[in-house]
This record gives sequence, C-alpha cells and structure tokens, in this order.
Amino acid sequence: MKARIKWTKTGVLKFIGHLDVQRYFYKAMMRAELPVSFSKGMSPHQIMSFAAPLGTGMTSEGEYVDILFDWCYSGQEMLDRMNAVMNEGISVLEFKQIDKKEKNCMAVTAAADYLVTFRPGYYHLDAFLKRTEPFYFQEEISILKKTKRSEQVVDIAPMILAIREQGEGIFMRLVTGSAQNLKPQLVMEAFCNYLGYDYEPHAFMYHRLETYLQKDGELQPLGSVGWEVPEAILPEGDVESL
Repeated sequence: MKARIKWTKTGVLKFIGHLDVQRYFYKAMMRAELPVSFSKGMSPHQIMSFAAPLGTGMTSEGEYVDILFDWCYSGQEMLDRMNAVMNEGISVLEFKQIDKKEKNCMAVTAAADYLVTFRPGYYHLDAFLKRTEPFYFQEEISILKKTKRSEQVVDIAPMILAIREQGEGIFMRLVTGSAQNLKPQLVMEAFCNYLGYDYEPHAFMYHRLETYLQKDGELQPLGSVGWEVPEAILPEGDVESL
C-alpha cells in the first residue's frame, strides 16, 4: 500500500540538509519496525519520495513524503510508532493511504506557503510591511537567479501567487515544484532591492506552512488526497491479525 505522510521540521533540525533528512527517515522506519517496501536489483532501497526539499535553515509544518509499504498497521498505530522514534523537531502529523496510481508528491507539488519573520537589528520592520502590497503588484520583479550551472535575470512576479502582511511577518504563496520553483529567499532579496536596501541573508527566518498540489484548477494541500486507515491492512493472503 502507498501512504502519504505529513510531517514537521523545527528546532535545531532546520540545520539538517535534505539528503540527511532522507537518511534519517530510512533509519527511522527501521527503528519503528515498519514494513517499508524495498526496490529490486543489486542495491535495494526503501521506496519513498519526498515533496519539494526544504532549504537548510528553514523550518516547516507542511512537509510530505510518500512511502510504499508491504502492509501496515492502523493509521493511528503507524503514527504512534513513527513518532516514538523521531527526534525532537520532527513530528508526523498525518498518515493517509493513497491510490498506487497517484503520482508521487514530488511530481505533483505546485506551490507552497511561507511565513517570513525578521531577526532584530537588521531592518525597520514597518518599511517592509507598509510596502508589501505595492511590491506585490509590480508588473515585473526582476532578480538575478543563480543555479549550480548558470546565472540569469528572471522575472519572478508570475511565480508570486500571493504576498501580504501577517502579524509581524510576511505571508507568501510561491510556485514550487520540479518545473518551476521560487525560493522565499529570492523574493526577500528582490524586496530589499525594491526598497533600496542591501540584502542581508541572515535578517530573515523562513517557515513553510503548507505544500500544495493543483487539482481541478485549484490548489489543494498535498494531504487532501487519500483516506484514513482505521484498521490494519494485511499482506495479501494473510488473514491473521497483526
């Protein structure tokens, strides 16, 4: 059976990179003694797919991973078993069964929500909050986007789906995925340029609130697909209780 799992990443674990998070989950599934399915071939590995990787230094309450299991306990017991072996900073929030034909969360990720807050001592907060709306409604927002292979000036305005003041921070919904991906750090760099400030990368803290797929022309949380697992799902041909 295929499951979609929602989890958090907070505290000091924000400094753990994505590859280390993958290794962490591999080991956590083994510690929890869960029947994860393995790939075939010379180097079998656990079959799991993570949604859009979270940048190092960022926290989140909206991370997702799809994992294939040979069978499973009830959804609540799966949650309990996973949380029992997780370090402080990672909590599993949801466990849902999804159709095996459902595309992996990495393939369907379309957008994500973020909350940007400010570290003291860098900028005047009001300067950003009062200019959030004018910044958002610019026809074009050009910024130098750097990748491992190239650098190019891009217009990120079409990839900013929403941005507004939220408390003493800034909420933003950005295009996220394998085809197009906009990091909140790049938006804040562009915002600083708009205000005429030098960009200070350490002035901001980033927290992912939710990750979305697009279905029927609307954005929906990745966890909106699937269904709860009230009882154990036994291996095919096994009629004994687990």
